[in-house]
Amino acid sequence: MAKTHKLNTAKRKELRRKEEENLRILAEKVVEYDVKTSKASMFADLPITETTLKGLKEAAFVKMTEIQKNAIPVALKGYDILGAAKTGSGKTLAFLIPVIEKLIHERWTEFDGLGAVIISPTRELAMQIYEVLVKIGRYSTFSAGLVIGGKDVKFEMERISKINILIGTPGRILQHMDQAVGLNTSNIQMLVLDEADRCLDMGFKKTLDAIVSNLPPNRQTLLFSATQSQSLADLARLSLTDYKSVGTLDVLQPGNSPATPKSLEQSYINVSLPDKLDVLFSFIKSHLKSKMIVFLSSSKQVHFVYESFRKMQPGISLMHLHGRQNQTARTDTLDKFIRAQHVCLFATDVVARGIDFPSVDWVVQADCPEDADTYIHRAGRSARYGKSGKCLIFLTPQEEAGFLKRLKTKSIEPNRLNIKPSKKRSIKPQLQSLLFKDPELKYLAQKAFISYVRSIYIQKDREVFKFDELPLNEFAASLGLPGAPKIKMKGMKSIEKAKELKNTSRQLLSLSKADDDGNIVEDKNKPVRAKYDKMFQRKNQTVLSEHYLNITKSGSLSDEEEDFMTIKRTDHELREVDLPHEVLPSSKRALKKALSKKASLSTKGNPTKLIFDDEGNAHPVYELEGEEGFHKKGNPELQKKEFLSKESQIMAQVDVEDKQIAKQKKQEKKRRQLEALRREQEANESDYSYDDNSGPAVAYLGTGNLSDDMHSESESEDSRPPKKARFQVSDVEDIHNDFIEIEEPQTLESLESLTAKLIQN
Repeated sequence: MAKTHKLNTAKRKELRRKEEENLRILAEKVVEYDVKTSKASMFADLPITETTLKGLKEAAFVKMTEIQKNAIPVALKGYDILGAAKTGSGKTLAFLIPVIEKLIHERWTEFDGLGAVIISPTRELAMQIYEVLVKIGRYSTFSAGLVIGGKDVKFEMERISKINILIGTPGRILQHMDQAVGLNTSNIQMLVLDEADRCLDMGFKKTLDAIVSNLPPNRQTLLFSATQSQSLADLARLSLTDYKSVGTLDVLQPGNSPATPKSLEQSYINVSLPDKLDVLFSFIKSHLKSKMIVFLSSSKQVHFVYESFRKMQPGISLMHLHGRQNQTARTDTLDKFIRAQHVCLFATDVVARGIDFPSVDWVVQADCPEDADTYIHRAGRSARYGKSGKCLIFLTPQEEAGFLKRLKTKSIEPNRLNIKPSKKRSIKPQLQSLLFKDPELKYLAQKAFISYVRSIYIQKDREVFKFDELPLNEFAASLGLPGAPKIKMKGMKSIEKAKELKNTSRQLLSLSKADDDGNIVEDKNKPVRAKYDKMFQRKNQTVLSEHYLNITKSGSLSDEEEDFMTIKRTDHELREVDLPHEVLPSSKRALKKALSKKASLSTKGNPTKLIFDDEGNAHPVYELEGEEGFHKKGNPELQKKEFLSKESQIMAQVDVEDKQIAKQKKQEKKRRQLEALRREQEANESDYSYDDNSGPAVAYLGTGNLSDDMHSESESEDSRPPKKARFQVSDVEDIHNDFIEIEEPQTLESLESLTAKLIQN
C-alpha cells in the first residue's frame, strides 16, 4: 500500500516536471516569435498550450483571422494592446486566448482568486464572451463567472470569491467590488475592455474609473474595438503608457480600406421622415424570405413599431429587443433570433456592438445613427467572417449630405437606391384605424413620437440633425396620431447629466451624497414640498392619454345606465362666492381642507348625519325640541308615563312576534329531523324483498330466472365487492319470525346448493 502511494507521488512529480518543462519551452517560443516574419495561419502554429489548442479545435476554431495573427503573439509577450479591426473579424478570441495562456504561465489555481477581468458595455456581448470562453477553455482548470444586470445579486456574491476569470458589465462589476466580501482584486493579472470606445465614453466614465482604481497598476491591459480613438486622456486613465497598436491601420487612418468588410454591400435611400414607416413596411413585405435587423433610435420606437406591425401581419416572424426589457426576455429573444431562418428583429443600439448573429441577410438602419462609428457597428451585424451581407440606411433630405460626408471620412461610400412606386404602399390609414381602436397603441405612438424628436434634439452634430426642419405634424400623422403631442424639452446640461446618471452605480450615487460619517446629505437649495402638494401635482398613472381620458369620462356609461342616471355636471369646483372672504383657501392644502367634509369638521366637533323626508327636505337624525314646546304638551310626569307605556306596548308586541318566530323555527327543525329519520328507514328497508301474496313468504334470489341472474352477477362481479344478504323466512304454522343469515352465492354451484337447502326447509 505504501509502495503504491510512493509510485503515485513519483508519477505526479514527473507529470509536474514535464508540465513545467513544456511551459518553459513555450515561454522561449513566445519570446522568439516574430509577427512580421511569421507566416503562421493556424492556431496550431502559435506557441500556446495543448489544452487551449484542444478546446479551440473542438469549438471548430482552426484558422486565424488577421487581427488574431497580429494580436495574440504580442499579447503573449506581455505587452498592453490597443487593438482595432473590422467588425466580425474575431476580436473575441484575440483577447480570450491571451487571458487563458497568461493564467496558465502564472501557474494560476482555483485558490489564487481573481486573475482576469473582462468588461463589456452590454449584457448580450458579455454573455457571448462567456459562452466562447466556456467552449475554448473547457480543458483548463480555471473557473469563470458572468455578472450582469438583471440577475440575482446574492447568488453571484456567494460564488464570486471562487472565480478566476470575471466577465461582466461595468455597473455590476463595480457593485460586486463594493459589496462582495470575498472578491479580492489586488492580484489581478489582466484587464480586458471589449468595445473599449463605448466603455470609455461619458456614460461609463465614472464607473470605469472606480473599477480601475481598485486594480493593481502592474497588470496587463487589452483594449479591443472596431472603432477607437487614441485619446491620451482615456489611455492614461487605464495606465496604458507603453502599449502596442495592433490592426489599427485600416481602421483609424483615413484613405485606407473601410472599417466594414469587403463582402458587405452598402446602400442608402432618400426618404422623408413621414414616409419612413411606409417604406419600412414595404421593404419587409418584399423580403419575407430574409433574416434582417431593423435599428431604431429609441426603445419606445422599437416597442411601437413592433406592436403596430405585428397587428398588420406583414407575413414574417417579428421580434423586438431593447434595453428596457427584463433580462429573461432579452435572452430569450436573442436565442430565438439566432435559431430563426426568416425573421425581422426591431432593435436599438443595445445589440449594435460585438454580437455575433449568424447569417443575417439585411441590416436596415431606419433611423440615422449618431455618428459614423455607430453606423459601422450596426452594419457589422451582417457579412461576418467573410460571408456576404447587405446594409441599407434611411436618410432624410436634411440628413443625407451631412451624414454621407461623415461616412466618407471612414472610406465608406454607400450606393444610392431608388424606391419603385409599385413596391411602395401606404400604411397611414391602417395605423389611424389601429390607434382609434386601441388606446394603448395610441399611447405608444405618442411616446415614440416624443422619443424620436428628443433624440434629434440632443444630437451634437447639428450639420446632420437639423431639429428646426423637422416636419412634426406630418410625422405625427404618419404614426396615425391626429396631431403632434406637446413636448417639454430639457436643456443640454440636464440631458448630459441624465445620461451620466443612467449608467452610474446606485451604490456610488448614494456614496456621493454621503458625508464623512456616511449619512446622506440632502440638497439644501432644493425646495421642500409637502406630501399633499406632490399628490396634487401627480397625474393618474393609469390614464394612457388625454384622448383615453375623454373616453373614460361620463360618456362611458351604457345606454341602460343613461336612462336611469345621467351626469349633468362634473366640474364641482369651489368658487369664491361659495365661501366668505375670511375663509377663502390660500393654498392647496387649505383648498383640500375646504373641499373635504372630513377635514373641515376635524376642528368643529362631531359630524352630523342628515335624513330626508318624503318631500326631500333634510333633517338631523336627532332633533332637539324646544323647552316651550315641551311644556305646552302638559305635565312632564304624565308625558313620561305615556312614553313608557307606549314603548312597553311596542316591546310586548315585538316579544310576541319573536316568540312566534322562534316556535316556527323549532317546528321546522323537528320536521326536518323526522324527514331525515323516515328516509333512513326507507333506505334500510330497501335491502329486503317481500312477497305480499297470501301463503308462506319466500325469499327470492335475484329475478327468479337463473340465466338472468348469472348474467347480472357476471356483470357486477368486478364492479362491487361481495356482501352478505339478509333474508326473512316466515312459516304459517309458526308465529315467531326466524332470520337466517346466508352469504350471497358467487358461483353456479353455490346458487344450486342454496336453492336445494331452501326447498328442504
